[in-house]
Amino acid sequence: MATQLKNLSDFSHTTIPNASPYKFAIAVAEWNAEVTGSLYKGALDKLLMHGVDESNILSVSVPGSFELTSAAELILNKHPYLDAVICLGCIIQGETRHFDFICDAVAHGLTQVGIKHNKPVIFGVLTTNDQQQAIDRAGGKHGNKGDEAAITAIKMADLAATI
Repeated sequence: MATQLKNLSDFSHTTIPNASPYKFAIAVAEWNAEVTGSLYKGALDKLLMHGVDESNILSVSVPGSFELTSAAELILNKHPYLDAVICLGCIIQGETRHFDFICDAVAHGLTQVGIKHNKPVIFGVLTTNDQQQAIDRAGGKHGNKGDEAAITAIKMADLAATI
């Protein structure tokens, strides 16, 4: 596995733009709260670290990852001035195909919201085989996907502003 010995949240190889001119929303799923809370903290901390004023961050929670698509749509309809929406969730494989349907729906749904609104909608949703893999990617040995989602949002907001 490519991630076995690797912290995926290492940004030393890339330049991260100053994020102070941008406004963001973070939508976070309440399901698997131990994991999603860590993702949220990582994303929020990274935005603040890179110059985003706390007043320029809208945070909302939704029941589960499936609801992230609706949340992103509602957020961008009501707050079209936002530069990007970061969506954070955690879907853990179970014994049924429910996992496949939810992962697919969320990925496609967030993509469609981004295209419709011409705004970056960031997929910060863990799709893991078990709880330990999720913990490892939410501040554990493989870094924090919340950090990665925030950096992606900053870079995409900057791209949209400068392209």
